[in-house]
Amino acid sequence: MLTQEIVSGLAAGSLYALAALGLVLIYKTSDLVNFAQGEMAMISAFVGFTCIHSWGMGYWLSFLLALVFSALFGVIIERVFMRPVQKAPVLSQIILTLGLYMAFRGIAGMIWGYEPTSFPEAIKGGPISLGSFLLTPNQILIFTLTIVLMLLFFYLFRHTMIGLAMRAAAQNLGTTELMGIRVGAVFSLTWAISAVLGGIAGLLIAPTTFLDPNMMGEVAIKAFAAAVLGGFASLPGAVVGGLSIGLFENLVAGYVSAELKTAFVFLLIILILYVKPTGLFGIKQVKKV
Repeated sequence: MLTQEIVSGLAAGSLYALAALGLVLIYKTSDLVNFAQGEMAMISAFVGFTCIHSWGMGYWLSFLLALVFSALFGVIIERVFMRPVQKAPVLSQIILTLGLYMAFRGIAGMIWGYEPTSFPEAIKGGPISLGSFLLTPNQILIFTLTIVLMLLFFYLFRHTMIGLAMRAAAQNLGTTELMGIRVGAVFSLTWAISAVLGGIAGLLIAPTTFLDPNMMGEVAIKAFAAAVLGGFASLPGAVVGGLSIGLFENLVAGYVSAELKTAFVFLLIILILYVKPTGLFGIKQVKKV
């Protein structure tokens, strides 16, 4: 049914949106695209898996510990790898994130292997009937988290001193430092929050795709596409972009072809960007003559 296809598509799109929020957060602060975001999320999911299956911890305690690991992991990456090249050309920094992407995937394979492994769902239980469609408890959780996190980070950027510091760092590092803002601390916090967002996405995606070092490959591409579609510097745009991609690909899979759904999604993105190159929520920069 059409209604069920829409609900399932929005649930998948919410996961893309969560991953896209992490990408946008780093970009808003440092003008950097982190191509290792997906692999960071994958490693966080493996940490949660280890807590559950190797150390016998409960799901929610493992979930929390995995997110604590995500935050520390993000800080370590920023301080050890990104901070030394902070003043290097942005292209060099992007290439570094690509190198981290490849390294993290290989390291995960060495530690946990490449065999797909099942991962428990956050909330167990059968689907709930809501009129003409069914909604699983996990889909409700995903919808709720996406909305709450988007509102939380919108408030963070607009109405807090931390958000002001992040926006200032994105505009001009030199001026920000002269104002007494600790730019290093701002960047570390940004990477920590971004890694936590990715970790949440990874932990919620793992039950639907199975857990393995390649699990975030397609998701990360669609999260990147969602960020581009939304305007890349817009938090609401990342959410709308993710939901749009999830909805459209599910409708294409249900009514056209499951094999061609990804191709149709990117054709849609190309069409939208052709009409509006800055993305749905992007702001056009006026050239000075």
